[in-house]
Amino acid sequence: MPLLPDKRFLCSLLTGPALALAADAVSVTGAEAPFFEDLPTVLSASRLPQPLNEAPGAITILDREFIQATGYRDVARLLRLVPGMQIGQERGHSQWVTYHGLGGDFPSEIQVLIDGRSVYAPNSAGGVDWSALPLTVPEIERIEIVRGTNSNAYGANAFLGVINIITSHSHQEHSASGQLNIGTQGIADAQVSWTGGGNGAGVRLTAARTQDTGFSGLNDSRLSQTLSLRSDYRIDARDELTLRAGYNHIHRGAGYPDSLFNNNGERTAASENSALHLTWRRTLSQDEEWLVSLYRNHESSIEHWLASAPGFAGVPVNRSRRSDRSNAEIQHRFALNDQARLVWGLEGRHDETSSPFLFARGKPPTFNLYRVFSNLDWHLAPNWQLNLGGLLEKSGDKAAQFVPRAFINWQSTPSSTLRAGYARAWQQRNQFDIYGDVRVYAPGSDPATSKPIAWPYVPNPDLRTPSVDTLELGYLGRFPSIDATVDVRLFHERISHFVIRRSIPSPGGPLALPALASSQFDNLSAPVVLRGVEYQFRTRPRPGTEVLLSHTVIDRHTNEPDVAARTAPYSASLTWLQDYGGGWKSAASILRMGSLSGGYGYVPGCAYMSADYTSFDLRLARAFRLDGRKVEMALNGINLGGRHQELADRSQQCLPQHVDKPVNPASPMVWMSLAVEL
Repeated sequence: MPLLPDKRFLCSLLTGPALALAADAVSVTGAEAPFFEDLPTVLSASRLPQPLNEAPGAITILDREFIQATGYRDVARLLRLVPGMQIGQERGHSQWVTYHGLGGDFPSEIQVLIDGRSVYAPNSAGGVDWSALPLTVPEIERIEIVRGTNSNAYGANAFLGVINIITSHSHQEHSASGQLNIGTQGIADAQVSWTGGGNGAGVRLTAARTQDTGFSGLNDSRLSQTLSLRSDYRIDARDELTLRAGYNHIHRGAGYPDSLFNNNGERTAASENSALHLTWRRTLSQDEEWLVSLYRNHESSIEHWLASAPGFAGVPVNRSRRSDRSNAEIQHRFALNDQARLVWGLEGRHDETSSPFLFARGKPPTFNLYRVFSNLDWHLAPNWQLNLGGLLEKSGDKAAQFVPRAFINWQSTPSSTLRAGYARAWQQRNQFDIYGDVRVYAPGSDPATSKPIAWPYVPNPDLRTPSVDTLELGYLGRFPSIDATVDVRLFHERISHFVIRRSIPSPGGPLALPALASSQFDNLSAPVVLRGVEYQFRTRPRPGTEVLLSHTVIDRHTNEPDVAARTAPYSASLTWLQDYGGGWKSAASILRMGSLSGGYGYVPGCAYMSADYTSFDLRLARAFRLDGRKVEMALNGINLGGRHQELADRSQQCLPQHVDKPVNPASPMVWMSLAVEL
């Protein structure tokens, strides 16, 4: 089979029936062995452990070997290689991560988990701060990406998908290691890790320091310090406790020197992110297990500067904020009989957020959430499998909402599975969308008696909750002669009450700075529809060679051109991993991304789209032993092949002095890494 599909193959994918063309390339007969036997077991689709071909939906797995082979310094960089993921960087430490685009300044359409703990921020900004995760890349055992709506398993923020980052068990190996990275753009990283223990207890402790100057020509420095702990204690044959703790502190440059009225002025922002997560697992048999999970997340940031405008100097702007989340969950899975398994659970959550400048009317109300969920996996016949799921969720002052999912899988041959399904989901809006109230006052004035000179954000307590109805067809095929799998997803996603930011008349009448228009988050009256096809082809055609091809085409339907522009019409990536023997390995990736307009910027109403681009990443590594210890040296490069813009701050890009000239092109970054077994 050719690594790049021909026109006949692509046309067949777009018309639907025709994954059979992939089967035409390799002859597979029913008399051959069941080739799905060596497919991995996944956990994230339904909360039930399932072979990949039995999961209700399309799932991409990035395993430990693949992650290490890329040499990437950031988790978000790995996700660029996943079908349907649309990712951009406004600057080196700012990651815009979406599935099928659509995201605002801080995308919140996908649920992100670390060992089952949600890292979605409850604070005013929402989304996920990918540069401040209390986690290091070498800790990751694998990443499971559920490509499609999965709210029936993980709640409202699994609106379009789930990213579950699973760390290595501390019993897995006892060792110590260190790594250094030195390179261009000020790259100077250091990391040490120790894993040990005994008498049923395992401990892994990791400390890391990440530093660089980011994109050239921007205030884009980053200094991040991370401390991570995982401990697993085997109480007896049935019971195990796992403690996960993490802390990250980061300083990073932000803003531009010539933003309008210095509303996005240059500054250094500092933030910290910590988490404590305890789980108890009781395994009664292979088919029955109880799981209890408790965690607490804390996030805080300090970010302030002075704006200026004609007639006003030293206007204070303060985006400092703080949030805390406490969460408890219980889950029980068991077999109903030889053909059916069930999982059910309860979850409760309490969120608090505080940011006086972003909420002028006072601290937003605390947020409480309650969920009950269940998933049924039922083998109707030897080749037919039904997955049914449902979740009832009560969040804040909104009415309780029920989200269902139904999938049916048919193993048409020993090496082919077809799937079809429907799912519904609701999206939990962050506090700022609803209660955000930003008023800017002249220096020295009393907010209680003075009129603001600008009112950029106005609250909207009547904001409706968006919902999505998803229909999908899929195919998973295994071709043993070239050790290959093909996974295809055809999707139709209809989003109602989609939330956008609109310019509105100022509630206080004409203001002193009319160029900083008032805005409010509002619902679209007409639905947004995304439909298209995405596929992933993975093969090991010969020993030491692995190729991964991903491709997505999306047709966008909406009466708002700005919303359509926030989804790229296509994306593609091709990755080649090669083991040459003698310790030599290489990794090469090429990414092609369609034109994309993400977020809003500080000043609403500016239409700007970053152009299509192509980017290359390369790595060459040599592993050897020195005095009996494993050593690996590698040369790594990302953003190669010329500078390109991935994502713009639209309000900055639309200033007259920047028209038709990208203000933040991505910079090539090259570094040497040295990893040593201590």
